[in-house]
Amino acid sequence: MLRTKLTGSRRVRLPRMKAATAAAVATASLLALSACTPGASTNSSAPVKSITVLVEAGGHAELQPIADLYAKDTGVKVNFVELPYNGLFNRVNSELSTGSVSFDVAALDAIWLPTFAAGLEPMNDLYTPAVTADNFPSVVQEAKVGANFVGMPAFTNSEILYYRTDLFNNSANQAAFKAKYGYDLKPPTTWQQYADVAAFFTKDGMYGAPLPGAEETQYLAALSQAGEKEMVLNSAGTKSTLGDAASLKALDYYTSLAKYAPAGAAAVDWNAAQNLYNQGKSAMMLFWAHAYRQIPTSSPVYGKTGVAPMIAGPAGIAGVPGPYYLSIPRQGAHLSASTAFVKFAYDHNALSADTSLGLVARISALKQYEDKPGYAAYKPMVTTLSAPATITRPANANWQNIVNNALIPMIQKSLQPGADNAALLKAAAAQIDQIVQQ
Repeated sequence: MLRTKLTGSRRVRLPRMKAATAAAVATASLLALSACTPGASTNSSAPVKSITVLVEAGGHAELQPIADLYAKDTGVKVNFVELPYNGLFNRVNSELSTGSVSFDVAALDAIWLPTFAAGLEPMNDLYTPAVTADNFPSVVQEAKVGANFVGMPAFTNSEILYYRTDLFNNSANQAAFKAKYGYDLKPPTTWQQYADVAAFFTKDGMYGAPLPGAEETQYLAALSQAGEKEMVLNSAGTKSTLGDAASLKALDYYTSLAKYAPAGAAAVDWNAAQNLYNQGKSAMMLFWAHAYRQIPTSSPVYGKTGVAPMIAGPAGIAGVPGPYYLSIPRQGAHLSASTAFVKFAYDHNALSADTSLGLVARISALKQYEDKPGYAAYKPMVTTLSAPATITRPANANWQNIVNNALIPMIQKSLQPGADNAALLKAAAAQIDQIVQQ
């Protein structure tokens, strides 16, 4: 999901690692979650004056309004510890593995939950029918690992379409586009329209759209748009689905877009893609919804950007859900107080809308703000995350290893001249099989 430094990308890349260390996470006795009274006692029955929450650097801004209200209502202070994306993973991984836990709550990327699940407090009691109904199915699905929900939704995100309204509304562009392609210039809704518009604007130092070849999610979105029902891994998590017809169709389409982006797409990460658009050098981009509120006022595209749902492939609109969750370590010192804060944060999730990134999780919070100025990205995100073709990334402890060592290298090789996409998919599938069968 997220991301997220305020001026940066959705997230930084994790170093290559084997998530098998999660198997060493010590298990602790499960404490009941029924004591949800704010300001509840510690595990040792001593009064709780403060709790510590780990967040990705920059991410605490989303939770600060909630923490302020929590302190006002309960007298319990929330101390945030900010870490870079990979540093947050390493800190949580290390402390859960050793059983020496220094934090009470952590804001975790969805892809980490399978790795950390054994060390996280189950939250099944918090998942009432009302909670389930007020969250996207993908967000509810990713929170559950095995039999237990191990995180409460804090933020969710999705790639959406950004486009230059000044270019799209230009009468000369409209006439020239219609003369060439036979239909009106408008925000694209399909693969073909997106390619046509990208091709039309790629001229005179302008590009159609950046292609972040150093990231995996734009290809994963294309995979769902192509009709894949199981993203990269089969439902058992034992074998890769790459190499089938949908994965080849998606990779062929994805790589076909490289000619509408600057050279060197294989090295382009989210920061580079976002900067290209914000500098006014591309007509469109597919990017995470939080970027809408990050367009600098000094940017030539500020006030000239429209947003729309992700484009549709043969299977329809699809994106990659990017939720973050608030989770509690089983061996935390203040389980009752931590649970109380997590519940409070969920109940007051809408407060996060009025922050720099403006990311929330609950559907009701998105709908509360979607028609207000500054929140144009909310409706496209709701449409994308509600689309039937949108599926989640696999709940597999090896996922980050798969991304770093198989998916991204495959995508980067596919962007080289003369690449054999079918052979690359087959090789990546074999590598992924080896990873998950270790």
